[in-house]
Amino acid sequence: MSMKPKTNKTKIKPAKAAEAAQRTPLTVVPDLPFEEQTNAALLKRREAAVPRGVSSAAPVFASYAENSELWDVEGNRYIDFVGGIAVLNTGHRHPKVIAAAKAQEDLYTHTSFQVVQYEPYIALAERLNALAPGDHAKKTLLVTTGAEAVENAVKIARAATGRPGIIAFTGAYHGRTLLTLGMTGKISPYKKDVGPFPSDIFRAPFPNQRDGISVQDALTALNNLMLTDAQPERIAAIIIEPVLGEGGYTPVPFEMLQALRALCDKHGIMLIADEIQAGFGRTGKWFAIEHSGVVPDLITVAKSMAGGYPIAGVIGRAEVMDAMIPGGLGGTYGGNPVACAAALAAIDAIEDEGLLERSSEIGEYFKTRFAQIGARAAPYRMWDIRGLGGMVAVEFVSDFATAAPDADLTKRIVAHALKRGLILLSCGLHGNALRIMVPLTASDSVIDEGLAIFETALVAAVTEQQQG
Repeated sequence: MSMKPKTNKTKIKPAKAAEAAQRTPLTVVPDLPFEEQTNAALLKRREAAVPRGVSSAAPVFASYAENSELWDVEGNRYIDFVGGIAVLNTGHRHPKVIAAAKAQEDLYTHTSFQVVQYEPYIALAERLNALAPGDHAKKTLLVTTGAEAVENAVKIARAATGRPGIIAFTGAYHGRTLLTLGMTGKISPYKKDVGPFPSDIFRAPFPNQRDGISVQDALTALNNLMLTDAQPERIAAIIIEPVLGEGGYTPVPFEMLQALRALCDKHGIMLIADEIQAGFGRTGKWFAIEHSGVVPDLITVAKSMAGGYPIAGVIGRAEVMDAMIPGGLGGTYGGNPVACAAALAAIDAIEDEGLLERSSEIGEYFKTRFAQIGARAAPYRMWDIRGLGGMVAVEFVSDFATAAPDADLTKRIVAHALKRGLILLSCGLHGNALRIMVPLTASDSVIDEGLAIFETALVAAVTEQQQG
């Protein structure tokens, strides 16, 4: 079946910058080897077969994707500003990643590293050890999911310190398993009705302009927490996302990270940087915490590490990583050889194509364009445009003076953008921020096309909301 993309009616402005050296945008999708289907028919099948707890942002089904573009089963073309929730920094189906995975598939696909070992696991561990900040000796554990990485980081920290306690922060997202939900700082939809959660998990306030919490306020509250509930001698680790993910794409002030490092050193506490969403070039560096100059004891990684293949890991100080006894770490699928090969290729692509620098360029461009679009199309509705490198968010409000969050407007923008061929995703405790996770391989022209659609969607959403 030939799938010719339907074009959007939005007028596209030409790219202002020179076209990047990434893959050329597609105009026609190749023939696809399956029978024609409709989104509506698949939605009915999904409703009958999949639990409602698995929510999906877009009511469409993918048939083909390339770099920063995606087509659904009806042939509609979309520009992807979500990238599988920050998984595709190297874009959909990067040629190097696909080639590496296919080559590995021709050799073997699984043995379980705990039974028969294989070189790709070791090669990836060596690569991650070299990329992680700090000049100390490091070791890496490979697992399958981000939540699994976080859980293992906690296990390792507890084994290394002999302590049970964990301190996390308001607005944090660390996963959906029961232990990681205990650390995740947002009730709905993640924690609603599924407690109780594990004990010895304490929560400190995140420094946040929206809530009027300064770095000093946050540190004072953390010190008070250690005086009232979280005895420092019983705390194994402090875990923090250097840039909040689900919590709103808010960067941690560097002085906060530096203060946490000093506090951990003072009390013998492990500092865990959760880099699952912020890592592998999303912020313009391999790891977001590098911007601060702080070196954590443990780093959790996943998402864009393998260009779309499921793999995750924990990178840490060698002596800390060796705290668990043999057999205490692992998992049947952990460090799958195909995913390891894909990860090594994705890391090569980030290096070879200058995607760290590209991320910084994209971030600055989005911030500038968002400010221009906001002033032109929705004055005083964008309360904050923030981010680090290409990890950018824009927050919408109903009242600029009070910063009253407007989740309704944000939801309308996402819906109008999808109708016009742009995939967006919201985030934040109040659901009123849009986060940008566009592949770093996206061309200037595709980014401009997406931003033009965003502006049209914003105008339509504001008008619709005003009309009731």
